[in-house]
Amino acid sequence: MHIEFDNAFLRELPGDPEAGPRVRQVEGAAWSAVAPTPVAAPRLLAGSAEAAALVGLDTAAFDAPEFARVFAGNALLPGMQPWAANYGGHQFGSWAGQLGDGRAISLGEALGPGGGRWEMQLKGAGKTPYSRFADGRAVLRSSIREFLCSEAMHHLGVPTTRALSLVGTGEPVVRDMFYDGHPQAEPGAVVCRMAPTFLRFGSWQLPASRGDTALLRGLADYTLRHHFPELAGQGAAGDAEWFAQVCERTAWMVAGWMRVGFVHGVMNTDNMSILGLTIDYGPYGWVEDYDPDWTPNTTDAQGRRYRFGTQPQVAYWNLTRLAQALAPLFADVAPLEAGLARFGQAWDRAQRDMVARKLGLAQCTDQDLRLFAELQALLHEGQLDMTLFFRRLADADTAADAAVDPSRFGEAFYEPAARAAVEAPLRDWLARRLARLADDPLDAVARRERMRLANPCYVPRNWLVQEAIDRAAQGDPDGVSELLEVMRRPYEEQPGRESHARRRPEWARDRAGCSMLSCSS
Repeated sequence: MHIEFDNAFLRELPGDPEAGPRVRQVEGAAWSAVAPTPVAAPRLLAGSAEAAALVGLDTAAFDAPEFARVFAGNALLPGMQPWAANYGGHQFGSWAGQLGDGRAISLGEALGPGGGRWEMQLKGAGKTPYSRFADGRAVLRSSIREFLCSEAMHHLGVPTTRALSLVGTGEPVVRDMFYDGHPQAEPGAVVCRMAPTFLRFGSWQLPASRGDTALLRGLADYTLRHHFPELAGQGAAGDAEWFAQVCERTAWMVAGWMRVGFVHGVMNTDNMSILGLTIDYGPYGWVEDYDPDWTPNTTDAQGRRYRFGTQPQVAYWNLTRLAQALAPLFADVAPLEAGLARFGQAWDRAQRDMVARKLGLAQCTDQDLRLFAELQALLHEGQLDMTLFFRRLADADTAADAAVDPSRFGEAFYEPAARAAVEAPLRDWLARRLARLADDPLDAVARRERMRLANPCYVPRNWLVQEAIDRAAQGDPDGVSELLEVMRRPYEEQPGRESHARRRPEWARDRAGCSMLSCSS
């Protein structure tokens, strides 16, 4: 097994003079050298062939005992130089100071055969200088969730980090899942996740909070050289365009979340990628019965700061915090204000693109935005399953009688009373949509295909992932691979997989892991 590494992050940015996992405040450094802590019995539970190909591996590598050892943290390949990154962030709106990689250890930057640079990072690999009072480990359930959702989001077409492997450790990890004084020992696991970089908004916030302009500048220059090379060496103009592109990428990422019904759950600034990628899959969830106020995160149950419907506004708030951190690099705030304005412009374009694709229109007008908002209100009042509704809408005939019949969405309703309350207004809405289609240039075939590619048949619903978790906890990891296989083609009808495309069963309504999750989930 061979992977080529070029660890520019370590070579080009200042490091912590002290190595090892002793917990400490780290000043003037972007990273700390720290080795993964070996585990008792590493065993590969699942792997992604697509992610492996990005770093020059084929699936035969999964069968080698060396693979499980390396990606559990028990061995290193030539060129690997493990480190944990140093950063800060706002958590639930409050400045938290130094945070850093508390249970993630990067192995190195792999150079893929296609020329890509992939930072390979083990999550759950042991203590680091940033672990504070934690053990640096991860439980099987949270690791399965991150592994599956990372790859599912890629296949859904949403910008995301990737996941190479899921390795069981053979060791228990003690967690108090809901912070209610009932800790339990659970199986441990390690995920190898990959991204061009795991730099995040908080990477700049921490040095800015300390007045460390040299590190702030160094991080920016490193990022421009390796991830925005067309802007490197352009001085203030390059810096301004870089920030604007970060704003635009973030807008399109969140629009992807809204299109497929994904709720991140913990949009702290330390969980926001500088590349506009979905990172740090913790207490995420998938909207089932449509509710813009829903959050899957128990920690956020009262304030609901990170609920589904507010994700665009939170993204803008986070970008504003990034702008404040970057301010020392600019002579005045005008370029940063212009970058934030680019977020609004990009969000408008992304939202219109989403509405046009979900409704099967060639383009989205102001009137179409209002029509979509009216539909969202009906979906909420009627407790309709978001994924099922839009998939059935894509299948609707343009024949008037069929296209305006709410009964075609019967399987998407969760409550009979809610269904009865919205059937008449939903029929009216469907009739108005049908009238709108008469003015649209797309023919029926093109419209159906446009909607099919925007409205997935399969998403990794929490209860589906929980079923895979339950099987794995009993010693059968095949459910993880089976669900991964389904999610590799989320927009295609897959005969025999109908059970993966149904609404949430009643048993999952209030079950832990299916409805609400904690940050340790």
